[in-house]
Amino acid sequence: MKRRKFILASVAGLPFLTAGFAPASGTAKGFKAKAGEGRFHGHILLKGVNANILDVKVSGKDTNGALAIFEQTSQTQGRGTPLHVHPLQDEVFYVLEGNYFFQVGDDKFRLAAGDSIFLPRKVPHSWIQLSPRGKMTVTLQPAGKLEEFFVAMAALDHTPTAEELARIFAAHEMQVLGPPVTPN
Repeated sequence: MKRRKFILASVAGLPFLTAGFAPASGTAKGFKAKAGEGRFHGHILLKGVNANILDVKVSGKDTNGALAIFEQTSQTQGRGTPLHVHPLQDEVFYVLEGNYFFQVGDDKFRLAAGDSIFLPRKVPHSWIQLSPRGKMTVTLQPAGKLEEFFVAMAALDHTPTAEELARIFAAHEMQVLGPPVTPN
């Protein structure tokens, strides 16, 4: 009977033990992120990796760092990200329009409107835009420093060298491992 009481008491205490691990929301109210607008920063015009436009729809500031969602309007056919890794974040891309080519680890995928892809943390990945224009939502969990990375890339007044790019990636919890993927 003592064992049963111990198990029941242990199970009853689980909600209290795990409650401290669930991140609290960073905002006390719901909000609307309007079409064609960024919640913070306005349109973030990327430079360096590609010349795409990013709009923050849900910021890590909104979720106490638990989640971030961006909308990316892709304008640079044939360009994308270098092969890189996020040691602390998972990513999900959902293609709204256009075509993309992704490498995740050793696997390669073609994506079109309506397709989504999951990129687990610690797995090297890269993508390039295949179509003249495209649009994707990008979800990061936890938010990490990707929003700040986009702001830093937009603030550049020149195309960064490979060394500068690697430093900017590293300062935002990512590591560059190689050139962008090439479709086959």
